[in-house]
Formats: sequence, structure tokens, C-alpha cells
Amino acid sequence: MKQRQKHKGFSLGLLLVLLIFIGLGLWLYTKLDSPLFEKNAPTINLKESSYWNLSRPLEVEFLDDTGLKHIEVYMGDETNNIKIAEKTFTKGEKSYTLKVEFPKIGLSNKSDIFKLTAKATDISKWNFFAGNSSQKQSILTIDSQKPDVFSLITSYGITKGGVGLAIFKAEDKNLDQLYIETNFGKKFKPTKFYKDGYYAALIAWPITEKRFWAKVVAIDKAGNKTRARLSFFLKNKKYKKSYLKARDSFINGKILDLAEDSPALTENLSPTQKLDFVNRTYRDINDKVIKEITSKVDSNLISNFDIKPFYPLKNGKVVASYGDHRFYYYKEKNNVISEAYHLGLDLASIRMDDIKITNPGVVVFANYNGIYGNTLIIYHGLGFYTLYGHCSTILVKRGDLVKAGERVARTGASGLALGDHLHISMLVQGVFVRPAEWMDSKWIQTNITDVINGAKKMIDK
Repeated sequence: MKQRQKHKGFSLGLLLVLLIFIGLGLWLYTKLDSPLFEKNAPTINLKESSYWNLSRPLEVEFLDDTGLKHIEVYMGDETNNIKIAEKTFTKGEKSYTLKVEFPKIGLSNKSDIFKLTAKATDISKWNFFAGNSSQKQSILTIDSQKPDVFSLITSYGITKGGVGLAIFKAEDKNLDQLYIETNFGKKFKPTKFYKDGYYAALIAWPITEKRFWAKVVAIDKAGNKTRARLSFFLKNKKYKKSYLKARDSFINGKILDLAEDSPALTENLSPTQKLDFVNRTYRDINDKVIKEITSKVDSNLISNFDIKPFYPLKNGKVVASYGDHRFYYYKEKNNVISEAYHLGLDLASIRMDDIKITNPGVVVFANYNGIYGNTLIIYHGLGFYTLYGHCSTILVKRGDLVKAGERVARTGASGLALGDHLHISMLVQGVFVRPAEWMDSKWIQTNITDVINGAKKMIDK
């Protein structure tokens, strides 16, 4: 009797345990799709390799869908691997950025390459209540040395609206960025010059800027930065102001023709408003095309920059100067309706005269461009371009290599031109500059050739 009761009690206990397991299973089954049992491991935002200059903490970001439970960070060299940070979360934060400092002890100071390991566990009950975990490693290169930069030689002076040449040295085993910053926001890209570690750049002072300064900026992969000012004697120059009467024949002729290039923007404008649109808005659109094309610099190493004075038209006469600040007025001189700078030189000779290239180059644009009409742009190296506008005919195409003395186009009156002539502009990395400098053999010798030859002598010492 007692044995039967004992067996009955054992059966009831076993049944109770079984019911508990079934109940627990059913409960788990209903909870598996809930956030409590989510299966996504934490995300650790850490690059596979990076550079660190130690001037500020290294940031490691941890993320999790439901919440972080615990994180650890280790750093190791060839012999040791030590824990440098650890944190346990009580509220299950979904994101946390850990700021890692380099340990003061425990690692070799002879090495500059270390392995960083980050680990994270979340608050999920998955994996038998252990949660999801993840690990990520990064190879760190420690670099606290700033790039070595110094100016070797520059053109003696730079004129407002003109150009200066700078040659300098910049060295760093982890060099990442190198450019010349200016007070007006333009960054000029240098070209490799002569031997490793040396660079050259033409730098422009825009006609619209009252002040000018330029500095070489070198930044390595760890974020170390060096700035070095370039010394130029600044030559201010005043440019001409012109007040031009906008006649009805001009407005109802050339202006209306050019306004038809943008009918959606001009159909509701008055004739004088169309003049302002063509002279300013359309000009800005056309200049944007030009600046985008002429901002590029090739990456080839140069040892020379042999430029001869530009004379594109035989017996060409100057009929409009560079830098002329033009004000258009209608009927009365005090009724100014538009203004713009003339950023080129106008030359005239005979109708449809031959335009010949003085210096070799590559054609980068040969097409219609609004107020400039049929336009040709040629690249000559070192970020320097020449532009030929208002052409009646263009005789070359984009991608062509042109030789000195080659006929490339004929003069005309396309675009915003009242008579047959050539508009020639010169640009340095997208900035319009004074053509007169590049048409002067003495200026080229003093500011380009002598500077390059002087730099090479210094480098060869």
C-alpha cells in the first residue's frame, strides 16, 4: 500500500515537472519573436585600420537594437594585450560612444602599430539568457608627427587679378591631403615637381578680392596638420570702370537672341530685365561650366613649364581690356540696369581671322557656351588654361593635342558679341587671371622660368 502511494506521488511529481516544462516552452514560444529574445548582435563601428595622433581620444561606437549590457576594449602590441576600457550598462542603452585613451603603462613605446579589440554583449535573453555578442578588431598606426613643410621659392610679387608661382617641399610618410588655402576660400592643388617631396603651384588672386594671402596646408592620415605661409609682394591694381548705354537695337537683337536659350526663365521678363538676365544670370551659368572644366589639374610630375607669350591673332588690336567693370544703363546714365566684369581681353583684326595656338596643349572643351558663343578651351599644364570665345568656326575637337602654331579656330561674333573679334581668357584652376601677364615675355621669364630654374638649383645642392 505504501509502495503504491509512493509510486503515485512520484508520478504526480513527474507530471508536475512535465507541465512546468511544457508551460515554460509555451511561454518561450510566445516570446521568441519579442524583443526580449532578439537575435541581432551589437554593432561596433570601428575601422579595420586607422591612424591616431593621440591628441584626442579615439572614439568607438557601440549600437544595439534592444540595448547594450556590457562592453570591453583591449589594446595589444607584439607581446602584450591589456584591457584599457570596460563598462556595464544598467539601463540597456541602445547606443554608446566610448572615448579611448592610450594606456600610460603596459604597452611598448617602441612600436607605432597596435591592435585594438572591442567586444560587446546585449541584454537579449537569446543564447540561453547569455545574450548576443560581437567583436571587432582594428589595426592602429600611432602617428603624432606633423608633416614637414617649407616654402622653397615663390614669384617675387603677385598682382591683383594676376598669378604667382610657388614651389615648396612637403614630406610625411602618411601624407593624406596637400593643398594651398587662401583667404577667399579657394583651394589650389599643387603639382609634383622635379623630385620626390617637392611641389609647384600657380596661384591666382581674383580681381574681385581686395586682400590676398596663401598658405600651404599638409594633413597626414592621423590628422596632424601643418600650415606654411607663402610670401608674395602684393601689388594692388585698379581696373577700369565703363558705363555702356544699352540701346534698343542691342536689347532687341543680341539680348533677345541669347534670352531664347533659356525660354522658361526669360519669357515673362521685360526687355531690360532680359539684358540683366543675360549679362549676369546667364553669364554665371556659362562661367560655372568654364570653372568646372578649368579647375582640374593633372597629376604628372613636371620639371619645366616652358611657356611662350600668347599671340593668338596676327596683328590683333586690343578693343576691350581685362578687368573692365561694366555698368549698363538704359536711356539715362543713372539708370543702371546691369553690371559685370569683363574677364578677358578682346582682340580684333579681320573678319574670320585665323586663331593660332602659341603653346601646345590639349583641347578640353570645343562647343557653344552661351554668352561666350562658340568656345574653345585648351589646357597647357600646371592648372593653366586658355579660352577662345565668340568663334565663328572651331577647327579642333575635345581631346585633340594641338601644337604651337596650329590653327584651331576662326574669329566671329557668336554669343554676346556685336562685331567680329576674339575674346581670350586665361584661367588658373578655375580662376580668371590677367592675359597681359601671359602675353609678356619679361613677366614669364621673371615669374615662371626664373622661379623654376632657381628651385631646381636649390634642390640639387
